[in-house]
Amino acid sequence: MVPALAPPPLPDVVTLPEPVRSQVLRQEGVASVAQLERAGISRRTAARRVASGRWQRLYRGVLVLQSGAVSWRQQAHATLVAAGDGAALSHASAGYVLGLVRVPRGAVVVSVPVARSVRPQPGMVVHRRRTMPHASGRLRTVDVVETVLDLLGEAADDDQAVAVLAAAAQIGVSRTALLRRAQERRWLAHRELLRSVLTDPTLGIESPLEHRYVRDVERAHRLPRTVGQVRQRVDGGWIRADRVHGGAGVRIELDGRLAHPGGTTDRDVWRDNAVLLEHDDLTLRYRWSHVAGRPCDVARQVGHALTRTGRPTSPTRCPRCP
Repeated sequence: MVPALAPPPLPDVVTLPEPVRSQVLRQEGVASVAQLERAGISRRTAARRVASGRWQRLYRGVLVLQSGAVSWRQQAHATLVAAGDGAALSHASAGYVLGLVRVPRGAVVVSVPVARSVRPQPGMVVHRRRTMPHASGRLRTVDVVETVLDLLGEAADDDQAVAVLAAAAQIGVSRTALLRRAQERRWLAHRELLRSVLTDPTLGIESPLEHRYVRDVERAHRLPRTVGQVRQRVDGGWIRADRVHGGAGVRIELDGRLAHPGGTTDRDVWRDNAVLLEHDDLTLRYRWSHVAGRPCDVARQVGHALTRTGRPTSPTRCPRCP
């Protein structure tokens, strides 16, 4: 989750009377004109300070009491203030706060109760929803399960959808809660993908590349099933293999990093050697270019590895096989 660090007190905020001072500090220097009026600052005074550059107007009726750069968190606070009662960050904006999205994207996205109507302004995207399950925190967000489903609904393809589910798994989102809430939604993109990924105990999928491997290499060619994310003790420490053919002595490691021209690293090579020495397992490594571009060749190579380790395997032809 993105750390909620308290910003240094802004001089103009410190001089405000309580309880407005505490409220504006919680909003990291963002204040509505109505809040300032309760603190004894007239609209005319606020307008003069904006005109002089001492303060900045982020939305109609919403100011940040400082000059200079405005942080994403301040922009998010301003969006919540502008959207009014019951508003919460949602979709990619909530995903950023909750640790599902690495960097904030474009306009700040909020959701409001369906009974309310908020006029969108530049830099703000507004959704209306029947239920508003909130997460706790300095920045109000729709809760993490709803946020995962919102992001899933926006995923352009299976790879993006699996990336959302992998991010959810990494921060410990409950699979049971995701399945239950997904069932409650009348419409949800990638519903079947979510169900297949979350209900198969052998998948253990933690990346889009791993999903592609299982779908396009293993299952499309009817290879023996692997188990995902297997932990083992090797060379005095714990490792986790992406896919393991239990009892066959073959494991698959998948490198999803696009900008990694050298392929494996020294650490990877050392680990492969330790696995071979301690467990007598053969490690095959594949990257995006292999799994996405040559899945049939990968299947043939895996079949050959299984055959060499004592499990004769002939991959079945898939529609893509030459």
